[in-house]
Amino acid sequence: MNQARMGLLVAAALVAMPVTALAQPKAAPKAQAGKKGDGKPAAGKDDKPKEVNLDEPGDAAPKEGTEGPQVPEAGGTPGGEGEGLGDICKIDPSACPTIDMEKAAAREMKIDMYAVQQIYALRYHRFEINPYFGLTMNDQFVGHNGPGLALNFYITNTLAVGVNGNIYAGLNSNSAFNLQTSRAGRVGEPITEYQWNANANITYVPAYGKFAGFGDFIFHYDIFVIGGVGAISTRPIAVVDPDNRSFSFVPKPNGRLGGGLRIFFNRWLSAVFEVSDYIFFDKLENPKIDTTINTMTGKPNAQNPNTWLKDGVSFTNNVQAQVGLSIFLPFSWEYRLPK
Repeated sequence: MNQARMGLLVAAALVAMPVTALAQPKAAPKAQAGKKGDGKPAAGKDDKPKEVNLDEPGDAAPKEGTEGPQVPEAGGTPGGEGEGLGDICKIDPSACPTIDMEKAAAREMKIDMYAVQQIYALRYHRFEINPYFGLTMNDQFVGHNGPGLALNFYITNTLAVGVNGNIYAGLNSNSAFNLQTSRAGRVGEPITEYQWNANANITYVPAYGKFAGFGDFIFHYDIFVIGGVGAISTRPIAVVDPDNRSFSFVPKPNGRLGGGLRIFFNRWLSAVFEVSDYIFFDKLENPKIDTTINTMTGKPNAQNPNTWLKDGVSFTNNVQAQVGLSIFLPFSWEYRLPK
């Protein structure tokens, strides 16, 4: 019985020892608690552990006049121990900032600043070579189709001077509509044949832009208007009295008004779509046949060229659609104010 009591007392003592150890103050890292660094007991110090009440903020906060824990600030003084850019400069000197802020602030600023994108294809002081093919749009009796060539020089990025010419000889075609009308009404409609056309022009580009097509491909374009003066060589086609009448080509002054769209494939090659109206005064075949006889020569007046043309002139509009390519020379250039 006595042995059982002794065993219970020993077990209780073993359980109580760890609980008591938890209440002991933490030992100092270099000197024992309650002693100085030299191993002697601290004078005037209470050997009892100090109780700390965590519910009171005053015990945890530093007293007035004392400094709390030092926290290194971000971007501290270069060269400090583990602070700021000092360590970076030690590891990699090339990564250190090398900009002199005072010198950078005192530098001269550019006055001209642009907030828009630079033009994809400059035209300033460039030559444009524009071969094209023209198709008649407003004449239902005869077609005046033919190739042409335009040459332009851009004085500014939006203004150009140039020349263009068209060749119609051998390519005029009498329409089936005119033939059927002549047979049905037994009356021939006066028609005209063109030989060539040449003009001096001024071109103005009022707008340009870009659009997306074929997925992510970006097309750049510009819109232009054109005007000029020149000459056109025409002659009537003998329809009323082809047995006696035969006409020759005669040049006449004409004017030109038009506009078009240019779509760039790159900075020097583009497709051109244009519509131009060539305006002139033309002479038409006389729809009447003079059946009298010339008393002086004894020949029919129907063979007299003075009776072949209609009195007066006819105001004529030759509206022509043109499709071609533009090649700009030189192929490359440099911006006056690069990016």
